[in-house]
Amino acid sequence: MSLAHAAQSSVHSAEELLAGILIQLAIIVAAGRLAGEIAVRCHQARAVGEIIVGILLGPTLFGAVAPDLFHQVFTSIPPEPMIILSQIGLILLMFEIGMEFDFGQLAHSQHQRATALVSVFGIVIPFALGLGFGYFAAPHLAPGINQMSCALFVATAFSITALPILGRILIEFKLTRAPVGVVAISAAAVNDVVGWLILMAVSALALSSFSLGAFSERLLLLLAYALTCWFIVRPLLLRLVRFEMGRKPGLPGGLLASVLSLLFISALCTYHIGIFAIFGGFMLGLLLHAERHFTEQWADRVGHFVQVLLLPVFFTFTGLRTQVGSLATLDDWLWCAALIVVATLGKFGGSYIAGRLAGSSSTDSKILGILMNTRGLMELIVLNIGLDLGFISQKLFTMLVLMALVSNIMTTPLLKRWLRRTEPSAGSTYSATAQ
Repeated sequence: MSLAHAAQSSVHSAEELLAGILIQLAIIVAAGRLAGEIAVRCHQARAVGEIIVGILLGPTLFGAVAPDLFHQVFTSIPPEPMIILSQIGLILLMFEIGMEFDFGQLAHSQHQRATALVSVFGIVIPFALGLGFGYFAAPHLAPGINQMSCALFVATAFSITALPILGRILIEFKLTRAPVGVVAISAAAVNDVVGWLILMAVSALALSSFSLGAFSERLLLLLAYALTCWFIVRPLLLRLVRFEMGRKPGLPGGLLASVLSLLFISALCTYHIGIFAIFGGFMLGLLLHAERHFTEQWADRVGHFVQVLLLPVFFTFTGLRTQVGSLATLDDWLWCAALIVVATLGKFGGSYIAGRLAGSSSTDSKILGILMNTRGLMELIVLNIGLDLGFISQKLFTMLVLMALVSNIMTTPLLKRWLRRTEPSAGSTYSATAQ
């Protein structure tokens, strides 16, 4: 084959891959937007509609009704380009979430205590219930898989709060600067960092290669990264932002390029530490949360693009990998219902108890509990790791995905109901700033 012919063939292959990606993007963006609008009209978070339409576009409906067309659209090209796009969208979302929250409110001792209690109870109680449920259910739902390995992954999935979805819900409800929102997102951030550490330990234990030294090394690297960001990167970044924003109106292109470069470097750092790239985006956002003018300009210039294109790609593409048809019997659905009930009791109940111990009212504790019960993205990462390692079955994977979806569906109506009962007042621990 001549060099020219090889180059032509390479270009043709690239064009075919691009065409396939463009078809997927056209369908996902349009369907995700429509489903998101329907979800909002049904008093749900937009993400709920995007996940549901992803399930419908996957093997559950589209793949069953038109298998040839489904293969041509979604499985005839490698999935990696779409996965990369969705991950970039998540990093940008987490950066925006980090900027949106005022963690200065945690200087109040009562908020610190509430965050600590919710973080502990929101992990320990769900993990314990998940461990028991997973161990008991493994012979029925994951035959042939080691019981304890399966139980550990179920327990980890029960313990994690969906930080991106929680952040998006708080933004939609304008709770980003309300004390309840600050406590919830702070506890969820702690929850997820601990959750990833638990996931690393569980994976190592399940593979019979647990190393306390390697685990401790990751903790030290994470601490060093956080301290470097806060005490070295933050002062320099704030000085750069204030200088550039003072020189030119709007969001200068040079500043945008610099922040994006730092954002991706931060994400790369957390990836190498082993707690996933999206936390790098969240951490860099925290460094800029006090720069309200920059935050507003970012939301106007970049935020809309992320919300309209990149996030629907992630949520919809996630749904594409769920096979509801694997639950074929009444017993399967009864097990699924039991799993959802136990998971909700663990997360909602643990956070509610923590809120009450922190001194908040019953209604405020319910709000905190339902916020912490949001699951989805982070859990799906855990589930995919467990499935890829062979420690949970396809059937159990599907049940856990449905549990995450149900937990998100119940969040919005219950949140609206309980927020109407909450009257903002100076003395309220978790007073909502907006209805």
